[in-house]
Amino acid sequence: MNDSPGWATPGSSPSDGDRQGTPADRPGDDGGAQQPARPAGDPKWSAEQPPPGQWSSPGTTPPADSPQPPAPPAGGWGTQPGTPYGGPPAYPGGPGGPGQWSQPPAAAKPGVIPLRPLGLGEILDGSVATMRTHWRSVVPITLVVATVIQVISVLVQKFMLNDLPLSSAEDMTAEEAIDTLGSSLAVSVVNQFIQVLGTIVVTAMLTMIFSRAILGQHSSVSTAWREARPQLLRLIGLTLLLAFGIILLGAVLVLPGALAGNIGLAVVGFVAWLPLIIWLGIKFSLASPALMLEKSTVIKAFARSSKLVGGSWWRIFGITLLTSLIAFMVALMVVAPFQLVGVFAVGGGMDALEDGSAQTAWGPLIFSGIGLIIAQTIIMPIQSGVTVLLYVDQRIRREGLDLELARAAGIENYGTTGG
Repeated sequence: MNDSPGWATPGSSPSDGDRQGTPADRPGDDGGAQQPARPAGDPKWSAEQPPPGQWSSPGTTPPADSPQPPAPPAGGWGTQPGTPYGGPPAYPGGPGGPGQWSQPPAAAKPGVIPLRPLGLGEILDGSVATMRTHWRSVVPITLVVATVIQVISVLVQKFMLNDLPLSSAEDMTAEEAIDTLGSSLAVSVVNQFIQVLGTIVVTAMLTMIFSRAILGQHSSVSTAWREARPQLLRLIGLTLLLAFGIILLGAVLVLPGALAGNIGLAVVGFVAWLPLIIWLGIKFSLASPALMLEKSTVIKAFARSSKLVGGSWWRIFGITLLTSLIAFMVALMVVAPFQLVGVFAVGGGMDALEDGSAQTAWGPLIFSGIGLIIAQTIIMPIQSGVTVLLYVDQRIRREGLDLELARAAGIENYGTTGG
């Protein structure tokens, strides 16, 4: 990330223990109130007890000769040394006067997210906030790409399926059934290819917009394109390589049983293939932002994603799954009304659905395309934003990226004084 503002070259990841306090460091472990007297002959009590504690209760002023609690270390998040009972860091000298406890200062938030480890709500809110705040850059990118995708999809579906027989499945000959299946698969492949290319372009440009939005900086469409263009071919290669690996894995596991006519073996292969592709998809889900923001190669991006996801697979899987469900519900609510209007108002209604003419009529195709354009304009920024923010969150947790981001945002002495 040498060429992007505010992003440091990835370094070694500190272990999780480097950011956690040990029980010996916590002032609460030295004893609080005076120890109760040891009952005589009670085997559960030690013969020697520590001296009475010297700490005053929160909310009262301690004696002048009482020891002061140690200050929490700078940087880092989570349970800190000097934190009583493993709770959030407490700072002496709060609003009530010397010796009282107060909450630490809030994390800096120069842009759409606070510079600290993020929760699920903050990741989703950061995606929506970026789309809302920087809509002049986000909406044109997604709207143009979604329009191009749907125009091509409508034309492909219209002219590649227009010559197919409209007879029902029971009346089709074997040759007609094969032609219908082949044409439908060809349309699906072409549509998916166009969809993938459009998604790659959107992902590349939106990644650059999100990287600046985190710092509170604006990025125009031309700036996003100029920053994303050098890595665009590598991003295409990364996407195609991942897709090829998934297809190859499926061929190894499923194809032997299918070719041998052994349905049971094919089903077993599919059952083994499905969880593997899910596992690989999450394992390499952060490769795209790593490639774009670190200016790395395809292989290094895969390695970075594997390293960042390690130990957090289930958390990233849960957030990704929830985002996909939200995107599906939004698409359903937006597209369904347009499809109903297209079929029943201008597409022939139930008769067209029964004889299959609705899938090639201009009315249903155009209305469905309009609904998909609106849905993709909303969905693509949210999905891209969640991926980028998951990448940022993992680097904050493992590599202290929040300090680099604060310096890039112009926040002086961030992490050295508790704020």
